[in-house]
Amino acid sequence: MDILLITVGKTTTGYIQEGIDEYCKRLKRYISFSIKCLPDIKNTKKLTESQQKTEEGKTILAEVSTSDHVVLLDERGEMLTSRGFSEFIQKGMLGGKKRMVFVVGGPYGFSQDVYERANAKLSFSKMTFSHEMIRLFFTEQVYRAMTILRGEPYHHD
Repeated sequence: MDILLITVGKTTTGYIQEGIDEYCKRLKRYISFSIKCLPDIKNTKKLTESQQKTEEGKTILAEVSTSDHVVLLDERGEMLTSRGFSEFIQKGMLGGKKRMVFVVGGPYGFSQDVYERANAKLSFSKMTFSHEMIRLFFTEQVYRAMTILRGEPYHHD
């Protein structure tokens, strides 16, 4: 199974990108993992929040195939423990999913079309984090999930 993380906008903070790169490097020994950074929408000052979400939604949905299992990283999603997240990924692997696509939206969230396409929503916390930090947290949690599934000593209960 492949895991793809789709993000709107680039990671510009150096230390966060270094952390993401480190976990991506570690993940290579476990699973096919990639990140697709979609460009920010141009001329957002001329757009309402709804229009911006719609435009971002179009670019997100253009990257998703009909067979993908799409999971939105959304503040209203289900919260899982690290073990629960590893089971979530394992379920996708055992269920024959070819690709799980996780999505971090833009600053205003997702369009209705993206919500309707999603198979699941997950939340990392009731707190709000920057989109860049969520990318790092997510990448680390995928790595943690892989070590849990392999019984390796990275995670401690």
